[in-house]
Amino acid sequence: MIIKYFSWIREHVGKSEEEINLPESVITIDDLINYLISENDVYKIAFLKRDLIKIAVNKSYSSTSTKINNKDEIAFFPPVTGG
Repeated sequence: MIIKYFSWIREHVGKSEEEINLPESVITIDDLINYLISENDVYKIAFLKRDLIKIAVNKSYSSTSTKINNKDEIAFFPPVTGG
């Protein structure tokens, strides 16, 4: 699985992208976030405002209940504003 991080999420995690193999217990985006938080404190900080973070699975907006697998590309980014 490829995970991409944007904006302040990228700054907290310290990288713009990473590739991981999901444990069998990770089935949804919410599971993925909980897994990342359990692996390293930098993720805990990055996902403090979890309710503000937008998610895309394979370039389509998704929710934390979306089911995922190792072939997916996940993107985490803050709300987009325009002007």
